[in-house]
Amino acid sequence: MVLRRPTSPKRAESALSLVVPCTFTSDAALVTGVIEGDPGAIETLYDRHASYVTRVLARILGAEPEIAELEHEVFLRALNSIERLKDPSSIRAWLAGIAVFTAKTCIQRRRRGAWLRFFSFDEVPEVEATTASDEVGEAVRATYAILDSLPADERIAFALRVIDGMDLTEIAAACDASISTVKRRIARAERRFLAMAREQPALVDWVEGGARWGANVDR
Repeated sequence: MVLRRPTSPKRAESALSLVVPCTFTSDAALVTGVIEGDPGAIETLYDRHASYVTRVLARILGAEPEIAELEHEVFLRALNSIERLKDPSSIRAWLAGIAVFTAKTCIQRRRRGAWLRFFSFDEVPEVEATTASDEVGEAVRATYAILDSLPADERIAFALRVIDGMDLTEIAAACDASISTVKRRIARAERRFLAMAREQPALVDWVEGGARWGANVDR
């Protein structure tokens, strides 16, 4: 079989594009590609941001067995609404906002079903340390059991700030709220959390003194 070189520059460029993937080095190019339905752009969007979306969901919800399904839901929402993204450079914060909305919907769905879960520490995504001790595992289970009792908005702000360590500005953007509103939610959640945590043997030593919980609220 004889391979023939394309007879025109345009045909050559077209042929080359079939074998050389686009790297989408900028978020603007990535967003444009997604809007145009480029499969490579859609794949890159997922590869570039999936771990971050999973982390946001997991910090809010704990080791929810539906995390993978919820992550999929976040990206479906993103693909269906990406044309409304005004600033492509803010795509990470935009995805965080969709993840927060999806997590909140999950919390509300749980409560409508009137059920409560306890979570296993070794199922929480992005655990970088070695296998957790039984003590730490119990503390994590107790933490998320308490968070299940908090109002959704307070739980989300508290989890993103205290558990994930997210910046207040990022939380405000993700929650579509002002920084002052986010601070109030964290403060209320902290008071509720500490009151209940002091009644839990697995948490009392962690929260004794309270400094570790309140230290980062205003920064």
